[in-house]
Amino acid sequence: MTPRRLLFYTHALVGGGAERVWARLAAGFAARGDSVDFVVDFEARENLAALGKAARLIVLPKGHGAATFALARHLKRTRPHASLSAISVSNLKHAAAAALAGRRDRAILSYHGFYESEQERLSNIGYRLTRPLSAATAATVAVSESLRADLVDRFDVAPDRAIMLHNPAAPDPFPASVSAEALAARAPLVVAIGRLAPDKDFANLLRAFAQMNTPGARLRILGEGPLRAELTALAHQLGLAGRVDLPGYVPDVSAELAQARCFALSSRKESFGLACVEALACGLPCVVTACGGPQEIIDGPDLGAVVPVADADALARALDAALATPGDPTPRQARARDYTLEGALNRYDELIARVMAHARSPA
Repeated sequence: MTPRRLLFYTHALVGGGAERVWARLAAGFAARGDSVDFVVDFEARENLAALGKAARLIVLPKGHGAATFALARHLKRTRPHASLSAISVSNLKHAAAAALAGRRDRAILSYHGFYESEQERLSNIGYRLTRPLSAATAATVAVSESLRADLVDRFDVAPDRAIMLHNPAAPDPFPASVSAEALAARAPLVVAIGRLAPDKDFANLLRAFAQMNTPGARLRILGEGPLRAELTALAHQLGLAGRVDLPGYVPDVSAELAQARCFALSSRKESFGLACVEALACGLPCVVTACGGPQEIIDGPDLGAVVPVADADALARALDAALATPGDPTPRQARARDYTLEGALNRYDELIARVMAHARSPA
């Protein structure tokens, strides 16, 4: 296949799951031989390693307006076969830049979170403009069926323009096989992963953990965010001091998951659930709330349990059960292989080919 020119755009390579996904996809296409520009609004290092060396990192000028015009000039000059953006505010600026450059028919937008998670003003505006943005560009990607349905039902995106493509979430290299005996022999450690923000509802996880009956159980929440002080205070209030760890952002979670007996996800809304796949890849039973994407991943009892959102009692019972009988890791590791980078690249490749086939603007 003739190498293509591709452009990936997001706000920065900060320590979020969507940013890591975007860097991995860009690096994957570059490794396949495509010429890839990875464009950001500002420099950040948390997920820089995921981008690798083959893709070119381009930093736009400061300010939303200046960045949008600079992106438009870059699109007009380099004429990529397709340009792809991730996250609401980047989708808004990408669509505007593509229109200015006369390249809307090569622009692909992707949504990685529900509207409720978009607290920043411009991101909020971008989300509310999803319908016209989707109509004006080549394709709109949602990372789960739950998110796709939300875009169609809540924001009136045309169903034939909304495409579900799962994230590349399985670790690379993939973790070694785990035996049921080895998993059951681990200390009763529950690991949770996510930004310390309201939508992750770690406060409910702490309340559930305070009700658990498993002797010696510990909870480790990996992530950083604005609710650190509040969650630390709640842990002390619930008498959990010494049993709960909040070590902050951890770039490689595999080593932490390799120590755990169970994984927990307590979110109110979650568009996909990267951490679920990472936990499955390590063979862990996953106890998740029915918050969107995670219950699409944890779709059988051999993978874990799904409990109602904000139900501390149900969450506590499910976690106690998972720690008591963690079960067979084999089907979980097999399920995680449904979300490999290679599979995601193939699915995005098909979408890019369709966009290229219908585009009128030159490449």
